Amino acid sequence: MKRSLYYKFIFGYLLFGLLGFLIISTFSSKMTYEHLLKERADLLYDEANQLAAEYSAVYNGRDVSLSQMTAQLSAFSPALQSEIWVVNRNGTVTADSSGGARKGLSVDFDPTAIGNRNYGLGNFYGAFPYDVLSVSAPIAANYRTYGYVLIHMPLSQLSASRDGILNILYITSAIIFALSLIILIVFTQTVYFPLKKITAGANEYASGNLDYHIQLDSQDEMGYLSNTLNYMSDELNRMEEYQRNFIANVSHDFRSPLTSIKGYLEAILDGTIPQEMQEKYLTRVIAETERLNKLTQGLLTLNSLDSKGKLNRTNFDINRVIKDTAASFEVTCMKKDLSFDLTFGDSIQMVHGDLGKIQQVLYNLIDNAIKFSSNSSVIYIQAYPRYEKIFVSVKDTGIGIPKESIKKIWDRFYKSDLSRGKDKSGTGLGLCIVKEIIQSHGENIDVISTEGVGSEFIFSLPRVSP
Repeated sequence: MKRSLYYKFIFGYLLFGLLGFLIISTFSSKMTYEHLLKERADLLYDEANQLAAEYSAVYNGRDVSLSQMTAQLSAFSPALQSEIWVVNRNGTVTADSSGGARKGLSVDFDPTAIGNRNYGLGNFYGAFPYDVLSVSAPIAANYRTYGYVLIHMPLSQLSASRDGILNILYITSAIIFALSLIILIVFTQTVYFPLKKITAGANEYASGNLDYHIQLDSQDEMGYLSNTLNYMSDELNRMEEYQRNFIANVSHDFRSPLTSIKGYLEAILDGTIPQEMQEKYLTRVIAETERLNKLTQGLLTLNSLDSKGKLNRTNFDINRVIKDTAASFEVTCMKKDLSFDLTFGDSIQMVHGDLGKIQQVLYNLIDNAIKFSSNSSVIYIQAYPRYEKIFVSVKDTGIGIPKESIKKIWDRFYKSDLSRGKDKSGTGLGLCIVKEIIQSHGENIDVISTEGVGSEFIFSLPRVSP
């Protein structure tokens, strides 16, 4: 692009001008000459017939002075820019517009030589040292032909007229071609220079400089393209930052339990932990191992969602799924004296989605509600229809989420300051997985939370008839 595009455009522009000039100088020149030739030939032919008709009056018995006719030839000649002859049947000039200079000249005049045209081209049987346009009209009377009126116009007159017209055409074309430079200027300003900036930006991005910003303020397609590239670079930059944070978070979350496991095992091996307490610390090792397992499973789940894994959609009763998922937390709830309040809009509410993944969504939301609920409290779960959707709500009366953390809870590995003391075994991936699953279904999930009062998560699923 640095050299080829702009120079190709200029080359095409110059080629257009050259071809335009060649077309004008060849086709237009020929067409103009042929038009003038036919026009002048018709004009001269009409004049020749008029003069021949007046000469015919002499032979029809009318009193017409031949000297007067000769004077008329001399008067017509300058106006027509031609030489006029009157010849007899033998081809001898009997009168001419030059005052008799041609009188007595004999030519082998054959009126049938021009065929079906009313004019002829050439030096008229050697009578002229240059080419002329010749027309003839018969002088006839009493059903006899007594001679002919001949008018000869030099072809140089036609060439001069053609050149004059072409000069006007050339000047007009040159002005138009010069004005068309505006197109080149507009192209340079609106396409070439912006494209150079965009290309420079693309090269910066390719070299890894994602902080580069393309400075282009136009509101056209080039401006839209530059804004799109700027947005892309910002997103890539954020993605790069996100990847760095992601790796740091993964490393931290893996390093903490691994460090604990390593410390406990070393303490058991070197005798720091007495034998009667080894079972307690081995139980902690198992707990840390379970935490690592949950973290690994969460990462695998997110990876499958990021790779746009195909959903296994079926129709199922969301009421039954909620009941079964809540029942799986019976032992956990007993430890904190928690209870569930299940409310359904209908006895059977069929939805369309991936049963296994929706179970995981409910499991993660209920698990969070249990972690952050106070002892002896109630967790409210509702499922109710609205238009073409079924909305599912999981509400707790726990610690709530700070206002500044609402938008961050969907980020991977994020834990609010309030939750860190409660969520000892969490990985920070649960809500991220929930949002990915719901969005993969083409639906939305929202949260309503007040710090110190509780949180409510609401998501939708497409409703189907039972």
